Amino acid sequence: MDISRRSLLKAASASGLVAAGLASEGFLQPLLAQTKPVEQTNQLLAETATPTRRGEMLYRTLGRTQEQVSVIGLGGYHIGKIQEEQESIKLIRSAIDRGINFMDNSWDYHDGRSHRWMGNALKNGYRQKVFLMTKIDGRTKGAAKMQIDESLKDLQVDHIDLIQHHEILRFEDPDRVFGTGGSMEAVVEAQKAGKIRYIGFTGHKNPQIHLQMLSTATQNGFRFDTVQMPLNVMDAHFRSFEHQVLPVLVKNNIGVLGMKSIGESYILRSNTVSAIDCLHYAMNLPTSVVITGIDSMRILDQAFEAVRTFEPMDQARVTALLARTREAAAKGQYERYKTTNQNDSTAMNPAWLG
Repeated sequence: MDISRRSLLKAASASGLVAAGLASEGFLQPLLAQTKPVEQTNQLLAETATPTRRGEMLYRTLGRTQEQVSVIGLGGYHIGKIQEEQESIKLIRSAIDRGINFMDNSWDYHDGRSHRWMGNALKNGYRQKVFLMTKIDGRTKGAAKMQIDESLKDLQVDHIDLIQHHEILRFEDPDRVFGTGGSMEAVVEAQKAGKIRYIGFTGHKNPQIHLQMLSTATQNGFRFDTVQMPLNVMDAHFRSFEHQVLPVLVKNNIGVLGMKSIGESYILRSNTVSAIDCLHYAMNLPTSVVITGIDSMRILDQAFEAVRTFEPMDQARVTALLARTREAAAKGQYERYKTTNQNDSTAMNPAWLG
């Protein structure tokens, strides 16, 4: 990033620029660390803020933002899969009425249908009840700006609480995001203009790419507010985000957004764990939010049942749960988002990158 880019980033406030010491050994050392023992990762939960229970939901603090977010987040992809818009709106509002305040979405979900339906659901005072997150695919300033503006229009809001760079899947993605004319320029300008509040990134392919994104951000004097990644009972055994990335985020007070807790049902097909087991495992990690796909009232009830029955698991329970999934997880066959391209929407649609 050149001098002008550094000047632009220094103007960002809500995201918080990195202090001079951020690039010191204290931050970078975890980036260089090897796989962490499972015990050490799970002990990090005790170092995070104690969750607050209100009604049916638990709430945690989103990293250093101090935002209080529901431990369960409503996945935006699945609400766009529902056949009828009114059914989707009813589901979104039911989730909010019962206490889910974290809304996940993306510019590219179902050609914008997920945005449009969620935007309609957030009318009549519902927008004020939620923390709204969406994602953009653009790697160029122009593509990112267009996607931010389209997101605001389709969601029918004047600002989005959190924008995340979507599908950081390739080792060149960090350089494109932070390069001259890259998408970070558009995101920071939108933040300065009050269109967005916080900035993060997502990815599901390889923890080393996440570490590269964090390292590139540090080199450019920037610290993310959030990072989204797969966290589940299979990930713990294979190409693990939990072992390699999670300790870095907790150490630096970056909000942790867990996804793929049930692995789009593939994990359930292993016949080793239940959906409630999967949600409990992800909730037991130092996650701020566990984003899960909800496309029916039955699945919504399942999510709330997981919250109702959740109690922090001791190491013996965690070890026993992971022992049940170790063999099935060994080759990544139930984490197809890591081992195949079936979830790589930007690979299927390279024009989205700009």
